[in-house]
Amino acid sequence: MDLVSRFSAFAMTSGVIEEIDRIWFENELRALIGRDDLDVVDLDELTVFSVVERLADVSECSGRLEALDWTRDMFETKLYGFLTPKPSVLQKEFESLSQIDSRQATDTFYRRCLENNQVKTREIAKNSHFNVPSRYGEMTITINLSKPEKNPREIAKLANLPKKATEDFPKCALCIENEGYLGRIDYPARSNHRVIRFDLEQEKWAMQYSPYAYFNEHSIFLNETHQNMVIDKGAFKKLLSIVQKLPHYFVGSNADLPIVGGSILNHEHFQGGRAAMPMENAAIRQSYSLAGGAITAHILEWPMSVIRLVGGSPNELVELSVKVLEAWNVYDNSDLEIVSHTGNVRHHTITPIARFRDGNYEMDLVLRDNHTTAEHPDGLFHPHKAHHHIKKENIGLIEVMGVAILPARLKRELAEIKNYLINGGALPTAIHQSWTATLKATYPRSNESIERFLELAVGEKFVAVLEDCGVFKTDAASQMAFQHFVRNTLPINEAK
Repeated sequence: MDLVSRFSAFAMTSGVIEEIDRIWFENELRALIGRDDLDVVDLDELTVFSVVERLADVSECSGRLEALDWTRDMFETKLYGFLTPKPSVLQKEFESLSQIDSRQATDTFYRRCLENNQVKTREIAKNSHFNVPSRYGEMTITINLSKPEKNPREIAKLANLPKKATEDFPKCALCIENEGYLGRIDYPARSNHRVIRFDLEQEKWAMQYSPYAYFNEHSIFLNETHQNMVIDKGAFKKLLSIVQKLPHYFVGSNADLPIVGGSILNHEHFQGGRAAMPMENAAIRQSYSLAGGAITAHILEWPMSVIRLVGGSPNELVELSVKVLEAWNVYDNSDLEIVSHTGNVRHHTITPIARFRDGNYEMDLVLRDNHTTAEHPDGLFHPHKAHHHIKKENIGLIEVMGVAILPARLKRELAEIKNYLINGGALPTAIHQSWTATLKATYPRSNESIERFLELAVGEKFVAVLEDCGVFKTDAASQMAFQHFVRNTLPINEAK
């Protein structure tokens, strides 16, 4: 059996082709590779990933990639595209299974996205991740090592590209037009990319899985129209509608303003998945029964300022969420440096998260403020400069919920710090020097390995970052102001 035959066997096993399609399929594959004669080898033990790599090796060595003017990633992703059913097939499969159980529908779609490398499990496995305790409960720390570095030749090509190569298609990485897109030297390959389409509040939306997932079944829900993020009544309704369709998933939205929003603000989208994020299990600091008794409001014991609404009626949760948003958008408190507007420029918004749990719907409303000061030009309620050596980027939805996404550089830098703590010598890595000196003074801690000592230290920094982003701090005066805001905003029946 040669590589092509082995590849077509994978396609038949996954149901993409049948035996009657095999000869046609293998000839299509040979045409792509540019070779008809491939050595016969023992391939029984090779995985689909190994076969794709071998086929790419053959094509790269023969000059086929250069002749096509493709990157290796484009070529490999095109091969995975051969193992991916057409969108219409996946759509019918998903809709049919949804009639039985939405879990079966997502299970099947997710499995296909694993099998065709749309979800890049081997790359994701490179990430470092660990849990750390805190006064707010357990936090999850990830150091993102999964996104591949570019080949130096590709970087050189990219630098010399004519401007016309950076065409406005697709408009962004979330646009539905990415489905099946070959890619370019300056744009990721998406030949194996598929989405599931659905109607959402009289709009056309789609669901996909994130290639570089940060948690189990990390999903992206995207508007088929390329339009800006917005947090409003419509957003709250959409989040709860998705949870009604997929009650085993949580779903949330990045905020819609710079500094406190995510990295893509020009395309309306949400993120979700089948995971219990740390904030979901946060303790309750204060509870309120709302008028009518059907809805309960909670202030969470969390470093950021979170109001949780719980009840059986999605419509009531939407209306109450709107009340909180409208009140927050005009809330000022000079004592706490909370500023809603500078002139006509709005600074306030919300990061909302919806879920279904224990027979009730929940809506977490995380209050955000993006105004800047002379002391904090990157944002007052943003990671402060003292913590930039660990985290400087925006705190988006995932991190709000207690999962840190830290830069790859930390892997090397923490190794340097470890070596310094054990062996001494010159302080490593200039940006960490103050922190490293503090660590040197406190290490060792009893019964802790050096690795765990550093993990706990990074966790402490992440918690401090989240505290920087909390608009109502944890001191008594700030918490009293937070409770006053809730009482003045929601129809409180009684405090529990």
